[in-house]
Amino acid sequence: MRSQILVFLDKGVEFHFNVGEASPMAPDVARAWLDTQFTELDCEPLRASGKVLTADKVLLVTQAAGAALFEDEKWAADYVRAVHAALAKPMIRVDVPAMAVTY
Repeated sequence: MRSQILVFLDKGVEFHFNVGEASPMAPDVARAWLDTQFTELDCEPLRASGKVLTADKVLLVTQAAGAALFEDEKWAADYVRAVHAALAKPMIRVDVPAMAVTY
């Protein structure tokens, strides 16, 4: 079964990624990568409690990255590896306008 990550940004911008066979990222490394991106992109928690679920982190990093970072091949490849490892699902849909991550 082929694994994919679908990213939907504002204004109808979409990115479709096939998760390759190349060196998968370890889950703890993936979470650390997402944590770093969350901080570097100045993301804010969605919940008033300040608790940030992994899916929330993926959504907020995706939103903050915008199309510009997804066009950077290195960043996009790291994103795909990290999201795939952190969420561990074969099909992941990150829909920024709907503020939803679905599997």
